[in-house]
Amino acid sequence: MKKEKRQTQGAPRSQRTRVLFVCVGNACRSPMAEAIARYDAADVMEASSAGLYPLGYIAELTKQTLMKNGYSVNGLTSDLLTREDREGADVIINMTGRTSEEVFGGHGGRGKVEDWVVEDPYGKDSETYQRVFEGIRRRVSHLAMSLREKRVSQRAGR
Repeated sequence: MKKEKRQTQGAPRSQRTRVLFVCVGNACRSPMAEAIARYDAADVMEASSAGLYPLGYIAELTKQTLMKNGYSVNGLTSDLLTREDREGADVIINMTGRTSEEVFGGHGGRGKVEDWVVEDPYGKDSETYQRVFEGIRRRVSHLAMSLREKRVSQRAGR
């Protein structure tokens, strides 16, 4: 088993991008993304997650997959997407399988929503969870790199 990754103290909140990961049940995809972002991108992201119809728990295979890959599941919860969540986020990653227009309409998301097509592993086997995890980790890494580049270019422009 890999050593558990520790959350690093990132930049102050005002310098980090508030990223909200959204899926349907907030039990698999969005909590995976939140956990990965919290530990791999804490320098540039303040990560949270929510669901359209939260199950109220994190799926056991989500927890197992995260821990197997060295990520902590501490603090992960399955919560309802609220207007405050939408308004408080700088970037919203929509992994619901629905278009951002369907999910957010014109209310609290326009211009800051990025649609990620990510398979829902709920009810499937551990190999599916691992494959979904790896895809999410690649996407979170790419998002973190773009946020780091943006930060560097903003500093250079001062």
